[in-house]
Amino acid sequence: MSSYHEQQKIKLTVQLRTLLEQSPRFLGEFFRGITNKTAIKTRIAYAYDLKNFFTYIVEHHRTLKGIPFENMKASCLDEIDIDDIECFLEYLTYYQKPDPFHAEKKIDIQNDEKGKSRKLASIRAMYNFFYKRGKITTNPASMIDSIKIHDKSIVYLEADEVSNLLNLVENCNTSAMSNIQKAHIAHTQKRDFALISLLLGTGMRVSECVGIDISDLDFRNNSVKVIRKGGNESTLYFNEEVRQALLDYMEQREKQQNKAENEKALFLSRIGKRIAIRSVQNIVKKYTRVVSPTKNISPHKLRSTYATSLYKKTGDIYLVADALGHSNINTTQKHYAAMDEEHRRDASRYVQLRQKD
Repeated sequence: MSSYHEQQKIKLTVQLRTLLEQSPRFLGEFFRGITNKTAIKTRIAYAYDLKNFFTYIVEHHRTLKGIPFENMKASCLDEIDIDDIECFLEYLTYYQKPDPFHAEKKIDIQNDEKGKSRKLASIRAMYNFFYKRGKITTNPASMIDSIKIHDKSIVYLEADEVSNLLNLVENCNTSAMSNIQKAHIAHTQKRDFALISLLLGTGMRVSECVGIDISDLDFRNNSVKVIRKGGNESTLYFNEEVRQALLDYMEQREKQQNKAENEKALFLSRIGKRIAIRSVQNIVKKYTRVVSPTKNISPHKLRSTYATSLYKKTGDIYLVADALGHSNINTTQKHYAAMDEEHRRDASRYVQLRQKD
Protein backbone atom coordinates (compact mmCIF):
# COMPACT_ATOMS: atom_id res chain seq x y z
CA MET A 1 0.00 0.00 0.00
CA SER A 2 1.28 3.50 -0.89
CA SER A 3 2.28 5.79 1.95
CA TYR A 4 -0.01 8.59 3.06
CA HIS A 5 2.14 11.21 1.35
CA GLU A 6 2.23 9.28 -1.93
CA GLN A 7 -1.56 8.93 -1.83
CA GLN A 8 -1.93 12.67 -1.18
CA LYS A 9 0.37 13.49 -4.08
CA ILE A 10 -1.65 11.26 -6.43
CA LYS A 11 -4.91 12.84 -5.25
CA LEU A 12 -3.54 16.35 -5.83
CA THR A 13 -2.14 15.39 -9.24
CA VAL A 14 -5.58 14.18 -10.34
CA GLN A 15 -7.10 17.41 -9.01
CA LEU A 16 -4.65 19.53 -11.03
CA ARG A 17 -5.30 17.51 -14.20
CA THR A 18 -9.03 18.06 -13.80
CA LEU A 19 -8.47 21.81 -13.45
CA LEU A 20 -6.25 21.87 -16.56
CA GLU A 21 -8.84 19.97 -18.61
CA GLN A 22 -11.15 22.95 -18.04
CA SER A 23 -8.44 25.50 -18.90
CA PRO A 24 -6.99 26.92 -22.15
CA ARG A 25 -4.46 24.64 -23.79
CA PHE A 26 -1.62 27.16 -23.48
CA LEU A 27 -1.81 27.00 -19.67
CA GLY A 28 -0.89 23.32 -19.86
CA GLU A 29 2.50 24.38 -21.25
CA PHE A 30 2.98 26.73 -18.29
CA PHE A 31 2.19 24.09 -15.68
CA ARG A 32 4.40 21.46 -17.35
CA GLY A 33 7.22 24.01 -17.47
CA ILE A 34 7.13 24.77 -13.73
CA THR A 35 6.63 21.19 -12.54
CA ASN A 36 10.25 20.68 -11.43
CA LYS A 37 10.44 24.03 -9.62
CA THR A 38 7.18 24.06 -7.66
CA ALA A 39 5.24 21.86 -5.26
CA ILE A 40 1.97 20.31 -6.45
CA LYS A 41 -0.02 22.43 -3.94
CA THR A 42 1.56 25.59 -5.37
CA ARG A 43 0.54 24.59 -8.89
CA ILE A 44 -3.03 23.91 -7.78
CA ALA A 45 -3.15 27.35 -6.12
CA TYR A 46 -1.85 28.88 -9.39
CA ALA A 47 -4.55 27.02 -11.36
CA TYR A 48 -7.37 28.39 -9.18
CA ASP A 49 -5.90 31.90 -9.18
CA LEU A 50 -5.48 32.00 -12.96
CA LYS A 51 -8.97 30.65 -13.53
CA ASN A 52 -10.22 33.48 -11.31
CA PHE A 53 -8.16 36.01 -13.29
CA PHE A 54 -9.32 34.86 -16.73
CA THR A 55 -12.95 34.63 -15.56
CA TYR A 56 -12.70 38.33 -14.72
CA ILE A 57 -10.99 39.12 -18.05
CA VAL A 58 -13.63 37.42 -20.23
CA GLU A 59 -16.36 39.25 -18.32
CA HIS A 60 -14.83 42.74 -18.23
CA HIS A 61 -12.03 43.17 -20.80
CA ARG A 62 -12.69 45.55 -23.68
CA THR A 63 -11.50 43.17 -26.47
CA LEU A 64 -11.43 39.73 -24.83
CA LYS A 65 -14.91 40.00 -23.35
CA GLY A 66 -17.11 37.05 -24.30
CA ILE A 67 -14.31 34.69 -25.37
CA PRO A 68 -14.81 31.32 -23.65
CA PHE A 69 -12.08 30.74 -21.05
CA GLU A 70 -11.05 27.41 -22.57
CA ASN A 71 -10.63 28.99 -26.04
CA MET A 72 -8.13 31.65 -24.99
CA LYS A 73 -4.58 31.58 -26.44
CA ALA A 74 -1.21 32.81 -25.18
CA SER A 75 -1.42 35.74 -27.62
CA CYS A 76 -4.40 37.05 -25.63
CA LEU A 77 -1.97 37.95 -22.85
CA ASP A 78 -0.54 40.74 -25.02
CA GLU A 79 -3.96 42.41 -25.04
CA ILE A 80 -3.98 42.67 -21.24
CA ASP A 81 -2.21 45.73 -19.80
CA ILE A 82 -1.19 47.00 -16.36
CA ASP A 83 -4.51 48.74 -15.82
CA ASP A 84 -6.43 45.49 -16.48
CA ILE A 85 -4.42 43.62 -13.85
CA GLU A 86 -4.76 46.44 -11.31
CA CYS A 87 -8.52 46.58 -11.92
CA PHE A 88 -8.64 42.83 -11.28
CA LEU A 89 -6.76 43.25 -7.99
CA GLU A 90 -9.21 45.98 -6.93
CA TYR A 91 -12.14 43.74 -7.96
CA LEU A 92 -10.82 41.03 -5.63
CA THR A 93 -11.53 43.23 -2.60
CA TYR A 94 -15.17 42.20 -2.85
CA TYR A 95 -17.19 40.36 -5.50
CA GLN A 96 -19.94 37.76 -5.79
CA LYS A 97 -20.06 34.43 -7.55
CA PRO A 98 -22.89 31.91 -8.10
CA ASP A 99 -23.59 29.45 -5.31
CA PRO A 100 -22.89 25.97 -6.78
CA PHE A 101 -25.66 24.45 -4.65
CA HIS A 102 -28.32 27.15 -5.11
CA ALA A 103 -28.50 28.63 -8.61
CA GLU A 104 -30.56 31.60 -7.49
CA LYS A 105 -28.10 32.61 -4.74
CA LYS A 106 -24.75 34.41 -4.76
CA ILE A 107 -21.71 33.89 -2.52
CA ASP A 108 -19.84 36.94 -1.19
CA ILE A 109 -16.06 36.70 -1.74
CA GLN A 110 -13.49 38.97 -0.11
CA ASN A 111 -9.69 39.03 -0.39
CA ASP A 112 -7.29 40.66 2.04
CA GLU A 113 -3.73 41.78 1.25
CA LYS A 114 -2.40 38.22 1.38
CA GLY A 115 -5.07 36.90 -0.98
CA LYS A 116 -4.39 39.64 -3.51
CA SER A 117 -0.63 39.19 -3.20
CA ARG A 118 -0.89 35.46 -3.89
CA LYS A 119 -3.01 36.02 -6.99
CA LEU A 120 -0.61 38.66 -8.28
CA ALA A 121 2.25 36.17 -7.75
CA SER A 122 0.36 33.59 -9.86
CA ILE A 123 -0.19 36.10 -12.69
CA ARG A 124 3.46 37.17 -12.56
CA ALA A 125 4.68 33.57 -12.73
CA MET A 126 2.56 32.95 -15.83
CA TYR A 127 3.64 36.15 -17.59
CA ASN A 128 7.33 35.59 -16.76
CA PHE A 129 7.15 32.06 -18.16
CA PHE A 130 5.66 33.01 -21.53
CA TYR A 131 7.73 36.21 -21.83
CA LYS A 132 10.99 34.29 -21.32
CA ARG A 133 9.91 31.75 -23.94
CA GLY A 134 9.13 34.49 -26.45
CA LYS A 135 5.44 33.58 -26.67
CA ILE A 136 4.37 37.13 -25.73
CA THR A 137 5.94 40.54 -26.31
CA THR A 138 4.81 42.33 -23.14
CA ASN A 139 5.06 41.61 -19.43
CA PRO A 140 2.77 44.06 -17.60
CA ALA A 141 2.64 41.94 -14.43
CA SER A 142 6.36 42.57 -13.81
CA MET A 143 5.75 46.34 -13.68
CA ILE A 144 3.08 46.23 -10.95
CA ASP A 145 4.30 47.08 -7.45
CA SER A 146 4.14 44.31 -4.89
CA ILE A 147 1.22 44.51 -2.50
CA LYS A 148 2.26 45.65 0.96
CA ILE A 149 1.16 43.17 3.59
CA HIS A 150 0.76 44.65 7.04
CA ASP A 151 2.09 42.47 9.81
CA LYS A 152 -0.43 41.12 12.28
CA SER A 153 0.35 40.31 15.87
CA ILE A 154 1.15 36.67 16.48
CA VAL A 155 -1.64 34.78 18.24
CA TYR A 156 -0.30 32.17 20.64
CA LEU A 157 -0.96 30.63 24.04
CA GLU A 158 0.81 32.03 27.09
CA ALA A 159 2.66 29.62 29.39
CA ASP A 160 -0.22 29.40 31.86
CA GLU A 161 -2.70 28.76 29.02
CA VAL A 162 -0.51 25.92 27.72
CA SER A 163 -0.45 24.42 31.20
CA ASN A 164 -4.24 24.77 31.56
CA LEU A 165 -4.78 23.24 28.12
CA LEU A 166 -2.66 20.18 28.87
CA ASN A 167 -4.31 19.74 32.28
CA LEU A 168 -7.73 19.95 30.65
CA VAL A 169 -6.97 17.34 28.00
CA GLU A 170 -5.22 15.04 30.45
CA ASN A 171 -7.87 15.19 33.18
CA CYS A 172 -11.13 16.38 31.54
CA ASN A 173 -12.10 17.99 34.83
CA THR A 174 -13.75 21.20 33.75
CA SER A 175 -17.21 22.42 34.62
CA ALA A 176 -17.36 24.05 31.18
CA MET A 177 -17.98 20.63 29.63
CA SER A 178 -21.19 18.64 29.89
CA ASN A 179 -21.20 15.03 31.12
CA ILE A 180 -21.90 13.89 27.55
CA GLN A 181 -18.85 15.80 26.29
CA LYS A 182 -16.69 14.34 29.06
CA ALA A 183 -17.88 10.81 28.29
CA HIS A 184 -17.18 11.33 24.58
CA ILE A 185 -13.70 12.72 25.27
CA ALA A 186 -12.81 9.84 27.63
CA HIS A 187 -12.63 7.47 24.62
CA THR A 188 -10.12 9.66 22.81
CA GLN A 189 -8.46 11.39 25.75
CA LYS A 190 -5.04 9.74 25.50
CA ARG A 191 -4.95 10.25 21.73
CA ASP A 192 -5.89 13.91 22.06
CA PHE A 193 -3.34 14.46 24.83
CA ALA A 194 -0.55 12.83 22.79
CA LEU A 195 -1.54 14.73 19.66
CA ILE A 196 -1.70 18.18 21.30
CA SER A 197 1.49 17.49 23.29
CA LEU A 198 3.30 16.58 20.08
CA LEU A 199 2.09 19.72 18.27
CA LEU A 200 3.10 21.94 21.19
CA GLY A 201 6.39 20.12 21.77
CA THR A 202 7.70 20.14 18.19
CA GLY A 203 5.94 22.97 16.32
CA MET A 204 5.13 20.65 13.44
CA ARG A 205 2.42 21.47 10.90
CA VAL A 206 -0.93 19.71 11.15
CA SER A 207 -0.32 18.12 7.71
CA GLU A 208 2.97 16.72 9.01
CA CYS A 209 1.26 15.40 12.13
CA VAL A 210 -1.49 13.43 10.37
CA GLY A 211 1.09 11.91 8.00
CA ILE A 212 3.11 10.24 10.79
CA ASP A 213 3.27 6.45 10.74
CA ILE A 214 4.18 4.35 13.79
CA SER A 215 7.44 3.39 12.08
CA ASP A 216 8.43 7.09 12.01
CA LEU A 217 8.80 7.18 15.80
CA ASP A 218 12.18 6.51 17.45
CA PHE A 219 11.87 6.38 21.22
CA ARG A 220 15.57 5.69 21.72
CA ASN A 221 16.32 9.19 20.46
CA ASN A 222 12.93 10.77 21.27
CA SER A 223 12.47 11.71 17.63
CA VAL A 224 9.95 11.48 14.81
CA LYS A 225 10.37 11.67 11.03
CA VAL A 226 8.03 13.99 9.15
CA ILE A 227 7.60 15.02 5.53
CA ARG A 228 7.98 18.78 5.41
CA LYS A 229 6.21 21.24 3.17
CA GLY A 230 7.84 20.76 -0.23
CA GLY A 231 8.43 17.03 0.26
CA ASN A 232 11.68 17.00 2.24
CA GLU A 233 12.04 14.51 5.11
CA SER A 234 13.10 15.92 8.46
CA THR A 235 13.67 14.58 11.98
CA LEU A 236 12.08 16.43 14.90
CA TYR A 237 12.90 15.82 18.56
CA PHE A 238 10.58 15.84 21.56
CA ASN A 239 11.00 15.86 25.34
CA GLU A 240 10.19 13.25 27.97
CA GLU A 241 6.72 14.63 28.62
CA VAL A 242 5.76 14.18 24.97
CA ARG A 243 7.41 10.76 24.91
CA GLN A 244 5.28 9.55 27.84
CA ALA A 245 2.10 10.93 26.27
CA LEU A 246 2.87 9.07 23.03
CA LEU A 247 3.64 5.79 24.84
CA ASP A 248 0.39 6.00 26.85
CA TYR A 249 -1.60 6.62 23.67
CA MET A 250 0.10 3.80 21.74
CA GLU A 251 -0.87 1.39 24.50
CA GLN A 252 -4.51 2.45 24.06
CA ARG A 253 -4.15 2.38 20.25
CA GLU A 254 -3.16 -1.30 20.42
CA LYS A 255 -6.46 -2.07 22.14
CA GLN A 256 -8.61 -0.14 19.65
CA GLN A 257 -10.91 -2.78 18.20
CA ASN A 258 -11.98 -1.25 14.91
CA LYS A 259 -8.58 -0.34 13.41
CA ALA A 260 -7.61 -1.94 10.11
CA GLU A 261 -5.02 -4.70 10.43
CA ASN A 262 -2.55 -2.94 8.13
CA GLU A 263 -3.20 0.63 9.31
CA LYS A 264 0.21 2.31 9.69
CA ALA A 265 -0.96 5.72 10.89
CA LEU A 266 0.04 6.83 14.37
CA PHE A 267 -3.08 8.87 15.11
CA LEU A 268 -6.37 7.11 14.40
CA SER A 269 -9.92 8.40 14.16
CA ARG A 270 -12.78 6.87 16.13
CA ILE A 271 -13.46 4.54 13.17
CA GLY A 272 -9.89 3.22 13.15
CA LYS A 273 -8.52 5.09 10.13
CA ARG A 274 -5.83 7.74 9.79
CA ILE A 275 -7.09 10.93 11.38
CA ALA A 276 -7.92 13.78 8.98
CA ILE A 277 -6.56 17.34 9.11
CA ARG A 278 -10.06 18.71 9.70
CA SER A 279 -10.50 16.36 12.68
CA VAL A 280 -7.26 17.61 14.26
CA GLN A 281 -8.43 21.20 13.76
CA ASN A 282 -11.72 20.38 15.50
CA ILE A 283 -9.93 18.63 18.38
CA VAL A 284 -7.68 21.63 19.01
CA LYS A 285 -10.60 24.05 18.83
CA LYS A 286 -12.72 21.91 21.18
CA TYR A 287 -10.19 22.17 24.01
CA THR A 288 -8.66 25.61 23.42
CA ARG A 289 -11.98 27.46 23.39
CA VAL A 290 -12.43 26.27 26.99
CA VAL A 291 -9.03 27.49 28.26
CA SER A 292 -8.77 30.56 26.01
CA PRO A 293 -12.23 31.57 24.73
CA THR A 294 -11.07 34.98 23.45
CA LYS A 295 -8.43 33.52 21.13
CA ASN A 296 -9.23 31.60 17.97
CA ILE A 297 -6.64 28.85 18.40
CA SER A 298 -5.90 26.46 15.53
CA PRO A 299 -3.13 23.86 15.11
CA HIS A 300 -1.12 26.60 13.36
CA LYS A 301 -1.45 28.77 16.47
CA LEU A 302 -0.01 25.90 18.52
CA ARG A 303 2.91 26.00 16.08
CA SER A 304 3.23 29.74 16.79
CA THR A 305 3.12 28.97 20.52
CA TYR A 306 6.06 26.57 20.17
CA ALA A 307 8.06 29.02 18.03
CA THR A 308 7.37 31.96 20.35
CA SER A 309 8.45 29.98 23.41
CA LEU A 310 11.61 28.75 21.67
CA TYR A 311 12.55 32.24 20.48
CA LYS A 312 11.95 33.83 23.88
CA LYS A 313 14.19 31.24 25.54
CA THR A 314 17.02 31.22 22.98
CA GLY A 315 16.81 34.47 21.00
CA ASP A 316 18.12 32.36 18.08
CA ILE A 317 16.02 33.09 14.99
CA TYR A 318 18.01 30.56 12.94
CA LEU A 319 17.21 27.78 15.40
CA VAL A 320 13.52 28.73 15.24
CA ALA A 321 13.58 28.76 11.42
CA ASP A 322 15.23 25.32 11.34
CA ALA A 323 12.79 23.87 13.90
CA LEU A 324 9.80 25.20 11.94
CA GLY A 325 11.17 23.97 8.62
CA HIS A 326 11.27 27.42 7.02
CA SER A 327 13.46 27.36 3.93
CA ASN A 328 13.79 31.16 4.02
CA ILE A 329 14.97 32.88 7.21
CA ASN A 330 13.08 36.02 6.17
CA THR A 331 9.79 34.14 6.68
CA THR A 332 10.69 33.51 10.31
CA GLN A 333 12.24 36.94 10.86
CA LYS A 334 9.12 38.70 9.59
CA HIS A 335 6.82 36.80 11.95
CA TYR A 336 8.94 37.17 15.08
CA ALA A 337 10.34 40.67 14.50
CA ALA A 338 8.10 42.05 17.27
CA MET A 339 9.99 40.00 19.83
CA ASP A 340 13.27 41.43 18.57
CA GLU A 341 12.05 44.74 19.98
CA GLU A 342 11.92 43.08 23.40
CA HIS A 343 15.51 41.90 23.06
CA ARG A 344 16.66 45.36 21.93
CA ARG A 345 14.99 46.93 24.95
CA ASP A 346 16.73 44.41 27.18
CA ALA A 347 20.07 45.30 25.59
CA SER A 348 19.72 48.90 26.78
CA ARG A 349 19.64 47.69 30.38
CA TYR A 350 22.81 45.63 30.07
CA VAL A 351 25.07 48.50 28.96
CA GLN A 352 26.04 51.21 31.45
CA LEU A 353 27.85 54.35 30.33
CA ARG A 354 29.04 55.19 33.85
CA GLN A 355 29.73 52.80 36.65
CA LYS A 356 27.69 53.64 39.74
CA ASP A 357 29.39 53.91 43.09
